[in-house]
Amino acid sequence: MRSWLYDKLVHTSLVWKINLLIISFYIPSTVADCSETDWASEGGIICQTHIPGPDERREPRGASLLGGARAGTRSRASVFPVGWAAWFVFQVALLDIDICGPSIPKMMGLEGEQVHQSGSGWSPVYVEENLGVMSVGFLLSSPDDAVIWRGPKKNGLIKQFLRDVDWGEIDYLIVDTPPGTSDEHLSIVQYLSAAHIDGAVIITTPQEVSLQDVRKEINFCHKVKLPVIGVVENMSGFICPKCKKESQIFPPTTGGAEKMCQNLNVSLLGKVPLDPQIGKSCDKGQSFLAEAPESPATLSYRSIIQRIQEYCDQHHFQEEKII
Repeated sequence: MRSWLYDKLVHTSLVWKINLLIISFYIPSTVADCSETDWASEGGIICQTHIPGPDERREPRGASLLGGARAGTRSRASVFPVGWAAWFVFQVALLDIDICGPSIPKMMGLEGEQVHQSGSGWSPVYVEENLGVMSVGFLLSSPDDAVIWRGPKKNGLIKQFLRDVDWGEIDYLIVDTPPGTSDEHLSIVQYLSAAHIDGAVIITTPQEVSLQDVRKEINFCHKVKLPVIGVVENMSGFICPKCKKESQIFPPTTGGAEKMCQNLNVSLLGKVPLDPQIGKSCDKGQSFLAEAPESPATLSYRSIIQRIQEYCDQHHFQEEKII
């Protein structure tokens, strides 16, 4: 039986930040084929709070990917889905699979919101009419609650998110992941193993300590056969709002993302300058792109999203020719 998502989204794209991953997604019943483990029968404890959910045996619903990284990139994760929804007027879904540190509700101004259940599954929380969000943060009684789960429990909830969230008709599905290349990343790749993936966009900062992690993430993508669309360098200099002069707050001691991309033969999609307003907007749950539409950082985001969109369009065109 074909999945619900296959019927709805034959040419859907997903975005995952393993920073960031774009997936073009032709879905057979990939998630349903994964065997149910004891996570469901044992139940789950999140600070002694049970997570209710629809019938785990239903046909897969599907979801999207955009993931978080280390400090300096995580607050930027929320900018990409907002940009896609606002600038290209797409129907965008954002799935937060950072089970132990869900920050998307805070950054999107959705703290305190709750997920509602219907006959078709979990209904996402909407930021705008064309931007829906799902996160474990909506299932906690308090944003300060700790999620104390081992890998199998987290994987089970990710599977349930993929199966039981009713996104409706969407164009892009974005998944926010935790730092590194751990259970969440492996699980999402496994559950969507039959999907046609456009590739990954890796987000970094100029420091070598961040670039070391990014090299590992690029290596991870190669090993699991995910194409790397390119790299985005955040916190890439500071532009004074008065004199417009650029200063290197975090000097790229080893050449930054540009040098790394040259060495690894990976595209550099763009650089986003440091802007204190980004952090302030995320803390307030406001859209930085709307608050500062003419800032250098906003212009950089627009250019980067445009380049990713062009890549996806080209990839979809090639897939259609093959089909």
